[in-house]
Amino acid sequence: MSLSRALAFVVFSLLALPAVAQGTAITLGGLNADPSAPLEITADSLSVDQDTGVAVFTGNVVIGQGDLRLSAGEVRVVYDDTTGEIDSLDITGGVTFVTATEAAESQSASYNLETGQMTLSGDVLVTQGASAIAADRMTVNLETGTARMDGRVRTVFQQADN
Repeated sequence: MSLSRALAFVVFSLLALPAVAQGTAITLGGLNADPSAPLEITADSLSVDQDTGVAVFTGNVVIGQGDLRLSAGEVRVVYDDTTGEIDSLDITGGVTFVTATEAAESQSASYNLETGQMTLSGDVLVTQGASAIAADRMTVNLETGTARMDGRVRTVFQQADN
């Protein structure tokens, strides 16, 4: 394919995507994790409310679970009333989510450890090498690596030169 023809294809694709791609299903090879793996959280401070069973980590929060790394300004940890295990995380203050091959950013996120589902919201940007895709919201199944992006999906595909 000639360079001008490839450029025309990419431009046409980029012009057409925002108009029709209000919800896009994608597969993210590196965005997966084992929800049963140990969860390590570091932060500048921690406050715990025994009455509600909620712990709040603030300041330079970094979460690690297997190959998954996530950083944010604040993470609210909600425990299951019955088991005492971590049920979910509510993450705010600018979220950066990385694996060995991909990265995602958003304003906030929620992570349900039982279902292995993470939802990133607000100015979501996912990069895979030189390619990028953005949307208002992304829901990822961390067990399978499948994701769905919704709300004004925009993408740039970087093509290799031949």
